[in-house]
Amino acid sequence: MMWKLQENILEDVDKQYLVDFINSTERFTQFEKVKQFEAAWSAWQQIGYSTYVNSGSSADLIMMDAVKEYYGLEDGAEVLVPAVTWTTNITSVIQTKLTPVFVDVNLTDFSFDCDKLEAAITPKTKIILITHLIGLPANMDKIKEIADKHNLLILEDCCESHGATYNGKKVGNFGVASTFSFYWGHHLTTVEGGTICTDNDELNDLFILKRSHGLARELHPSKHQKYKDMYPDIDFNFLFLTHGYNFRNTELHAVLGIEQLKHLDKYIAIRNANHKKYLDIIAPISDLLYVVDNPGISSFCLPFIFKNKKDKDLFKKILIENQIESRPIISGNLLVQPCFKQYGNYADFKNAQVVQENGIYIGNNQFVNDERLGKLSAILKETFANEYSV
Repeated sequence: MMWKLQENILEDVDKQYLVDFINSTERFTQFEKVKQFEAAWSAWQQIGYSTYVNSGSSADLIMMDAVKEYYGLEDGAEVLVPAVTWTTNITSVIQTKLTPVFVDVNLTDFSFDCDKLEAAITPKTKIILITHLIGLPANMDKIKEIADKHNLLILEDCCESHGATYNGKKVGNFGVASTFSFYWGHHLTTVEGGTICTDNDELNDLFILKRSHGLARELHPSKHQKYKDMYPDIDFNFLFLTHGYNFRNTELHAVLGIEQLKHLDKYIAIRNANHKKYLDIIAPISDLLYVVDNPGISSFCLPFIFKNKKDKDLFKKILIENQIESRPIISGNLLVQPCFKQYGNYADFKNAQVVQENGIYIGNNQFVNDERLGKLSAILKETFANEYSV
């Protein structure tokens, strides 16, 4: 493919960092480099705590499990979720024996349709789980207003939105906790990885415990004596304080994260500059599209959500012919998927169905340049010539 969704982001210097680290250590499992990366990420994100794990999906599951335990939520408590998001956002709700309640999205930032969000609230509703989709910040003023009115917790999935802001504040800092993914195709990559963020010290302890089996020894040393005194007859090294998982990541991945983070602001700036050029490129066909823009965007991709499926199908065909890789908008309308059909009729989620049927995106990253964008412009002009002749 000439234009992939993501290129090989690891440069020779990154590989050399790994080689140097391998040659200088005998410890590769979670240790000091993980702590360094967590501290660096927390500083960049402007939040109190970060817990580095092996994927964004693991981060979602730990966050949901710990929040349920910390706030004493009962099985079956309802979590409001967007109909367009990644599948493991929803499975984290199901796996923790909570109930996902799907809400349609809007066609501006692809987060909740806030009127429908409030209408979906019942006495069993406890959490609003936001996804800041493809680098677009959700309408946090309205969502927080609804959450405060109904005494609901806010959780944020920011896996595709590193550095996106709402009124100058980074997404991930509005709720009680948030998650980020460091998968290969995201703004920052550790190849595989993710993190959970919070300003709540006690909740962060639960994240740390659940990351590694529930083991007390994983907590900060200043907290060890408390549990040694509470459970003197149990070997402290094998004291389990909560139900946990094995979602640790490695020193090798953390080394990559430390180095990648040094360049993240530059990468985001390139993505956003590309996004501005993309807006100029699509301007002549804007009547055919739901145009995606936001002053706080941290562009994840170059999206095309057409107003009819015929134009989307034609555009997809032309992309294939020109060796430009594309994919649906995340997972589209999740209610069409076999594993989620029991939670609602997909046809009732009209905006999500527009995304499902008419949405597609191509890659945006630090490797996208004016040559590629020029080719995109030429392709659009040739494919939709009638729009340019108006």
